[in-house]
Amino acid sequence: MLYIVYIHKGDLKVNGEKLRVIIHCAIFAAITGIFAQIEIPLPLVPISGQTLAVGITATILGSRYGAFAMICYAALGAVGVPVFAGFSGGAQVLVGPTGGYIFGFIVAAFFTGFILEKTKFTIPMAMVANTVGMIITLILGTIQLKFVADLSWNQAMAAGVYPFIVVGLIKAFLASWIGITVRQRLVQARLIGNRKAAA
Repeated sequence: MLYIVYIHKGDLKVNGEKLRVIIHCAIFAAITGIFAQIEIPLPLVPISGQTLAVGITATILGSRYGAFAMICYAALGAVGVPVFAGFSGGAQVLVGPTGGYIFGFIVAAFFTGFILEKTKFTIPMAMVANTVGMIITLILGTIQLKFVADLSWNQAMAAGVYPFIVVGLIKAFLASWIGITVRQRLVQARLIGNRKAAA
């Protein structure tokens, strides 16, 4: 029996865009996993390159796809792929003392991209957006750290916030500069859309 399959040109375009988005998100999830291995050990929460990767991802991909890339990153780690800091993985990391920071990456990526989409994809605005993202990550991370590690609020702030303020601002600047520069190149190469939200 002969079957004739008709594929509308518009369907091909939609499927192509979906595939491109999936590839982008997978690449940036992998980059975040690589950056996570760049770390400076501290007693409870290490300083790592994860937040830099989160900022770069959100600055390039925007809110929805930036957040989706972080969901992919968290999911990979949850099933045991060693993409978290110190080549760790597993659901126990997400429910452990530092798991709140990983959940914070998802929220931070969304709001970082959202601010840029509602304003302009420029380095100054990206600096503002990434600073907001940093604050979100620190807040959510510190809340889980406090309750899981059974710390006082002062102890949680001392371990999960104060050591990261200056380095966080530096990473916010780097994420803004790298993210906007790379985004402009990708737009010129037509690898992402020249729209408010990357596609």
